Amino acid sequence: MAKDWAEILIDDHQTTERVFDAVSQAFTGTGGPSMRILMKFRDYVTEYVDGCHNKKEENHVFPMAEQRGIPRHGGPLAVMLAEHEASQELLDKLKTLIDRYVGGEKGAIDLLSATFEEYVSLLKNHFWKETDILYPMVRRAIDDDDAAALLKGIEQTEAHVGPDTRAKYYALAEEICQMAKLEDLSASLGKDVLAAMLNTLPVELTFVDADDVVRYFSHEHGDKLFPRTRGAVGGKVQDCHPQKSIHLVNQILTDFKAGKREVAEFWLDLKGAKVHVRYFPVRGGQGEYLGCLEVAQDITRIQELKGQRLLLDEETK
Repeated sequence: MAKDWAEILIDDHQTTERVFDAVSQAFTGTGGPSMRILMKFRDYVTEYVDGCHNKKEENHVFPMAEQRGIPRHGGPLAVMLAEHEASQELLDKLKTLIDRYVGGEKGAIDLLSATFEEYVSLLKNHFWKETDILYPMVRRAIDDDDAAALLKGIEQTEAHVGPDTRAKYYALAEEICQMAKLEDLSASLGKDVLAAMLNTLPVELTFVDADDVVRYFSHEHGDKLFPRTRGAVGGKVQDCHPQKSIHLVNQILTDFKAGKREVAEFWLDLKGAKVHVRYFPVRGGQGEYLGCLEVAQDITRIQELKGQRLLLDEETK
């Protein structure tokens, strides 16, 4: 499904925050960030964050917001515009410091690090305000034609920068993350915490590795839709299915490995409950096939839900 104007801008935010964390991680490493990673970072924030992402907002989103009744002076829109100016001033200072550091100036690293942290802090907070406050406000103020015009305007801004602009700079962002060996968000979680999280999910998980061997299942000590014991771990997944369905299991796994399919789903009635079962290919950072994840869920109560119940309704319980 094609993304709308806000989803594209939020993708920009997410991609850029990964770059920020990668370079921040490089600053804390032994010897500080390499000249190569700093030069690539400078290109990314100069050419894409300031030269493209901000322009998509300044030339299209902000004017549309003002036309639809969101005041330019005062309120969230005024704050966003002021922060764009502040970020540009910090970026100019940052680029100068990067040049001085790359040029071998002793002592530049401390001021560079401090300015980098100030720039990142400003933009992370700025992105949050846009994602959680301004964009929803604009969504409520515009109609479908306005949304289509914003999407077209964003595409025109990207085209003006160059062909395949978003893909090009997202690839640069990923290169920076790989250079810095950016850790996954789960890296800070202990193994016991991860295990507890998986066992808390309202779904049952089973993981089969790239060789079709069962390696894990959740809720070992709780009631399960599909009872399993530790004896299943280490065996072939085909051994967990009736003989008459093995050819179907093999076909799904073959499709996953070949990248021909991204989900297989089934549902059945089991002991008075409606059970939804889905299979997903698990892929690594480079798209390599790591295995298959089975997700089983009792959706009986979900099927019975009517209307809506908001978080604020919790206060009236």
